[in-house]
Amino acid sequence: MTFKPFLAALATALVAGPAFAQDSQVLTDGTGTEITVPADPQRVVSLHDTSLTVALLELGIVPVGSHGRTPENAQPNIRSGKLITGYDFDNSAIEFVGNLPADVEAVAALEPDLILTTDWQTADVGQLRSIAPTYVFPISTMDDFEVYRTVAEVTGTTDELEKLEARYGAQLDMIDALVTPQDITVSVIQANAGELHVWNTYGSLGKVLRDAGFAFPAAIDAIEGNERQIFSGESYPDFDADFIFVTYAVERGETPAMARAALDEVLPGWCEVMHACRNGQIVYVPREIASSATYDSLTALTQIVASHVAGRDYVALGQ
Repeated sequence: MTFKPFLAALATALVAGPAFAQDSQVLTDGTGTEITVPADPQRVVSLHDTSLTVALLELGIVPVGSHGRTPENAQPNIRSGKLITGYDFDNSAIEFVGNLPADVEAVAALEPDLILTTDWQTADVGQLRSIAPTYVFPISTMDDFEVYRTVAEVTGTTDELEKLEARYGAQLDMIDALVTPQDITVSVIQANAGELHVWNTYGSLGKVLRDAGFAFPAAIDAIEGNERQIFSGESYPDFDADFIFVTYAVERGETPAMARAALDEVLPGWCEVMHACRNGQIVYVPREIASSATYDSLTALTQIVASHVAGRDYVALGQ
């Protein structure tokens, strides 16, 4: 990016940008910087699709621009956008503003009154702050739903968030009314390139299972933090449970059969080793739903968990 075009785009944004007379609030972002943001932002640019854009859409804010993914030989897309919210670049007015780094000139041209970015995004924060108030989210250390709550606070949509949280609470109550979660063991595993990947809490799927009160194998509870741990095939029995959840990536063209084959690559014949698999108690879940930090995902996941665990006979681990 050349400096002169950036200055021209910035000058246009400053001259034609929104009036500063609107109500505002002063917040401290993830970098410790105090910023003044509009209380009711009208032109938001989001520089992380899965952590920020889908949350904005669910909270009722359609950003004027968003970061997106740029797969080879394909159009840019908002990861999980269409599957979770129905929105993507090809069916909405949301403008694509680049991947890594985001295109600062494209951001300026949209004349935003608020920019949301993260410590993952490599676009220069100083340049972004010269365009509009810029809030930086430390997503590398922040819980997904803490990010979500902060998005609501920054954009003045906490009322909508409270309704979403109330709905989620009612859905957890539904599961509790149907089964006794603490008496049922569950685990979430994933295979990739011949390795077994396990998290203490796997995204939104793990949140639902833990919030509902299901029990996890000791080996999963022992994993500290929320970074994935890698295990060999010999460790499979440590992650056995009454029900095992396995994810697959729809957006990459994966299927449940492919996810099962990947687990077999880690340990051939794994299904005979695992109680849950021998008894048909493996649940395959699209990864875009299992990992998306949205309340619509939580809704889908509570229904998936309830439909597979409640109202059926199953063979308990150890029987």
